[in-house]
Amino acid sequence: MKTPAPPSRPLETLRELTPARVGLGRSGASMPTDALLAFTLDHARARDAVHAAFDAGRLITELAGLGLEVSEVSSQARNRADYLRRPDLGRMLDADSRRALEKRSVGASEEIVIVIGDGLSPAAVNLHAVELVRHLAPRLTETGIRFGHVVVASGTRVALGDEIGAVLGARMVVMLIGERPGLSAPDSLGAYLTFAPRIGLTDEKRNCVSNIHGAGLSYDEAAFKIAWLVREGIAREITGVALKDESGTALIAAKPID
Repeated sequence: MKTPAPPSRPLETLRELTPARVGLGRSGASMPTDALLAFTLDHARARDAVHAAFDAGRLITELAGLGLEVSEVSSQARNRADYLRRPDLGRMLDADSRRALEKRSVGASEEIVIVIGDGLSPAAVNLHAVELVRHLAPRLTETGIRFGHVVVASGTRVALGDEIGAVLGARMVVMLIGERPGLSAPDSLGAYLTFAPRIGLTDEKRNCVSNIHGAGLSYDEAAFKIAWLVREGIAREITGVALKDESGTALIAAKPID
């Protein structure tokens, strides 16, 4: 068996496989003009993603169209400036939202609750959240997980899901949130899963499925991973560093052999 010859233009070949900035070249001591302009454009897109308007009303309408019960809440961050300057405010429900959820929780029994929050990229949530839920819902049903309630939250940090889950008495919370925009992915969505949510938990108690966007993890791939982690997390009563993501092995085993 002959070893394949290396590509004649390796950097060009590599650029076809990744949006990362590789082999940009140089012009004197600086970047070439094209590379500098591309960097400036991507930086502007990342800033725009952070400050994009969160379309909570449309999300609620589309989620209700999937047959889901939807609640709307807000954190204690009064506006985007507060949210960016005071991360702690984004981790706590405002008083009205907490009272509404407490009223909703009376007599309810939640196995999991899905929270959709704007995070650091409302643009990502506006674009991807509903489609991810559309792919995720049937996978959760297949695993026997009771699911039907979604909370749409504004001014959200990941830990806000802990308070929401605790108030609703959920065994697990799945937070779908806009991730910090990168220069090659301003619209990346992340999913954070926490078993037995309660105020004061830290990030080692969570599992994360990240990089959900057009050039990253597809909706179906992400839904498979999230559903696997939900099922195993509830069965083992753990998430975070104690729960290793072995969904890739399960996916291989599930594929038919040609």
